[in-house]
Formats: sequence, structure tokens, C-alpha cells
Amino acid sequence: MRRTRSTTRKSSLSKLLTGLASLLGLVVYGVLCPTVAQAAQSPDTLATGLHISNGRLLEGNGNDFVMRGVNHAHTWYQGRTQQSLADIKALGANTVRVVLADGHRWSANSASDVASVIAQCKANRLICVLEVHDTTGYGEESAAGTLDEAADYWIGLKSVLVGEENYIVINIGNEPWGNTNPDGWTAPTIAAIEKLRAAGLEHTIMVDAPNWGQDWQGVMRANAQSVYDADSTGNLIFSIHMYSVFDTAQEITDYLNAFVNAELPILIGEFGGPADQYGDPDEDTMMMVAQQLKLGYLAWSWSGNTDPILDLALNFDPEQLSSWGQRVFNGANGIAQTAKEATVFSGGASGDTQAPTAPGTPSASAVTATSATLGWTAATDNVGVTGYDIVRVSGSDETRVATSTTNTATVSGLTAETAYTFAVYAHDAAGNRSARSATVNVTTDKAASTPCSVGYRVVGEWPGGFQGEIKIGNPGTAAINGWELAFTFADGQTVSNMWGGTATQSGGAVSVAPAAYTSTIPAGGSVTVGFIAGKGSTNTAPTGFTLNGSSCTAS
Repeated sequence: MRRTRSTTRKSSLSKLLTGLASLLGLVVYGVLCPTVAQAAQSPDTLATGLHISNGRLLEGNGNDFVMRGVNHAHTWYQGRTQQSLADIKALGANTVRVVLADGHRWSANSASDVASVIAQCKANRLICVLEVHDTTGYGEESAAGTLDEAADYWIGLKSVLVGEENYIVINIGNEPWGNTNPDGWTAPTIAAIEKLRAAGLEHTIMVDAPNWGQDWQGVMRANAQSVYDADSTGNLIFSIHMYSVFDTAQEITDYLNAFVNAELPILIGEFGGPADQYGDPDEDTMMMVAQQLKLGYLAWSWSGNTDPILDLALNFDPEQLSSWGQRVFNGANGIAQTAKEATVFSGGASGDTQAPTAPGTPSASAVTATSATLGWTAATDNVGVTGYDIVRVSGSDETRVATSTTNTATVSGLTAETAYTFAVYAHDAAGNRSARSATVNVTTDKAASTPCSVGYRVVGEWPGGFQGEIKIGNPGTAAINGWELAFTFADGQTVSNMWGGTATQSGGAVSVAPAAYTSTIPAGGSVTVGFIAGKGSTNTAPTGFTLNGSSCTAS
């Protein structure tokens, strides 16, 4: 059974807590991670395509390139890749990080398969980061392979990699060291870089941090300069993976700024946002600081996680973005708002300053209680329109709600019996944006009655607190896709942690939104939400529950 992103996080966090306890509370990013030394000038030798200069990732024509994209697990879902890349691009991404295997732990992806992946990335106008996943957690994970083995794999692919320097980055090995003796990461990383350069590969190389990618002991941060200096071309970029370890703004800003201030290139090669019982990553700060510093980020992951809490799209369906997917693609500092396509796909047309014409006035169809489909007359451009941004208009405010590469889009997640105003912008490959289209007004339908049942129980109690469980049943004949549960505590109970959903509380009133993996309640089935709460001397159970505004029966 492969190590999924969720179990990687759990292993990392459990080791982290043990390590922190033994260090008697020393601050991770002050004591353990010394400031990165100032980088020396990059060598004059540059790759023929994507390359590093003064701590920045540039295209072959010298344009700054900031990765905005996601990870896709190709090696486990090879039949999904072609459509997934098209869907990821349609949602606005400019980069995809592709999971490959070198044969140590999973069946190796062949040269012809890798060539096909590269071709599909190029066809979808996506920069492609290729990574070997077999190295994950080496030194702690007994099944993991070495960076040296990964380097041999890349050298064996030289025939399909050479000539693609404009379009691909080689990520030598995913999270290539666990939490056991992470100081051992540095020498093998340097050796692998030197081995690839000696073999004649000139691509930009990406290296992941130890500690399952999260570098909570600061080994990559402390040794970044020596690792960078080992690359004879200077075309090396560091990748930090940010999950539960990075749960405060200070940790995130300190880590990223240490590299930026030293002119050492870095990006967030993986990150997660959904909270679980192991912690709550601060994805808002990750995305905000990455945008402020013009650093890349690649969210984990498109779909297919064993623990679907980190699926951006449910069942590989771009029309079923999870709340995590909506955050990454359409939220503040998200992909739709910040991604710019690599100019190599438009012939290096960085001098294009002409904006597209405004799209035609949108019209609405297929309006339901929670969604509406919009269509409009396509915009025109002197080079070519590459996509559209659909915005909700409220007075002078606008909120991006969807993106599309065609002149139609479905806006979902709407509230029943509510009036909305939408408009559309067009943009081209150079980032030029059109004037806004005229607006269209849409009122969603009335919500259908939702049959439901709820069972509530106290699992355990202790002075000042208790653990509760809520089982939400669907006795109907159709699945419930998306829900909000509401109830009220009578005795001042306060929810402090929840799994299977996210609680919002005001006084005694509690509303619960589902996690990605509980958002669908199958016909005749149920989902369960658990929580920890504080209490006083009494702990009366709630007596009334509603699901999407409809009353539920007790079960």
C-alpha cells in the first residue's frame, strides 16, 4: 500500500512532537534553523530553457516564471492523466507536478510513457515538473529508494528529456528523507545533482527537503548554500512541502524569507490546507506570502488520495471541486487569480500589451438551487484569448467564482432563492485582461426538501470537556451532495476540534460544513462527524437538527 499524503503528514507530525518534546520547547524556526547564508552570484552557465538567475526562476527568454499549479499522481492513475491535465489547465493552472516511479517501489514509468506525459503537458500549455516518488521518507520508510537510484532513472530517460528544457523541471526525488537523522540528506542530494550534471542534463533541477519534505529541523535551510553551489550550472531550485508543521504565519514567512533574502530560489512544491486531528496548516498565509514574494506553489493534489480530504477535485471531476479545491483555484491569491501562462507557449510573446475585447453579455441556463450555467459570445484578441474569469458583482465589489477556457462555465456553491449578478473578463497568454462584460442577473431556485436523520451521542466525558459523535443519515433515494448541518447547544458547550467536518459556532448555535470525504451522503447511507468540546457542569444533548434548512428526525 503506497504512503499517501495523509499518512506522510501523520508520520511527520508524530515524529515532530516527539522531537519537540525532547528539545524542551525550543522554537523550531529560530534555534533549529539558522539563517541561510547569502548566496553567491549564479554561475554564467545557464540552461537552454527554464533557468535560475539571481534567485529567480526564468524562462529561456528571460521572463520571470512563477509556478501556480497542482500535483497529479500519474504513476497510480495513468488512465486519468490526459483528461486531468486538460481539466487542471481549464481551471487556470500554469504548472503541474507529475508523480512518477523509478521501479524501486512502484513499477517504473517507461521512457515512452514519460515522453507522452511531457507531450500532454505541452499540448495543454502547462510547465511540467517531473518527480520520482519512490524516495519518499528514505531512512525512516523501509521501502523507500535512494536519491542515487532516482538519479540513475533520470539519466536513463535522457533521450526523452534533452530538448525539453523550456518545458520541464526535474524534481530528483519526492521527500527523499524522513525524520531519522535528517542531516544525512545533504551529501546524497549534492551527489545526485553532480551525477545528473555529469551526465549532461542541463534542465532546472528541483530538490525536496528532508523531514518528509517539511524541514522542521532546518537541515535544508542550513545547508542550502552548499547544495546550491554543488550545481555547476546554478540552475537549482529548492522545494519546501508545507503541511501541519507550518500552522503559523511566523513559521511560513520566516522560512520563505530566509531563502529570498539569500537569493536562493525556492517554491512550495506541495502544501495542504484542510485541518485534521494532527493540525491545521495555514494555507491562507502560504498562498498570500507566495504571492507577495512572487514564489511558486503547487497544491497537493488533484484527485485520488486514499484519504480524500486532500482531493482538490472529487472523483477526478472538475465540476466537483472540494472546498480545498475551491480555495486553491478560486480563492484569494489562488490559481485563477494569480497564474500566468508561460510565454514559451505563445512564442515568447512577452511584448504583447493589447488586451482582448470584452466578452458578450452572459446568459444563464440550467439554474438550480445551488448552481447556474453561464454562456457568452467569445472575446477576440490580436494573439489569442486563453481563458475567461467569471466574477460575482456586488455593488463595486467583485469576487472570482469560476474560470473557463471556453465561452461557457458552471458556477456552483450558490445559495437557494438568492439573487446574484455575474460578469465575465477575458485574458490572453501575456496576462492582458479585457474590459468587463455586461452583467446578468440570476436568482437560484428554491431548495428541495432534504430528508435526513441524525443520531447524536456522547462518546466520553471528563471534567470540563467531552467527545461527541453525530451520525447523519440519508433515508432518501438520491444522494445528498453538499450539506450544512445546524443545531444548538443549550448549556454553553463549545466545539474546539472536529473531524469529518468544519464547525462554526456563535453562542450555542453550531453549523457544520462537510469535509471533502463526507460531502456526499449516499442514498440509504450515512456519514459521521466527531468532535471535542468544552462543557460546564451540565451537558444536555441538542434536541433539534436541520440539514440544508430541513428538519431531521432523530435516529
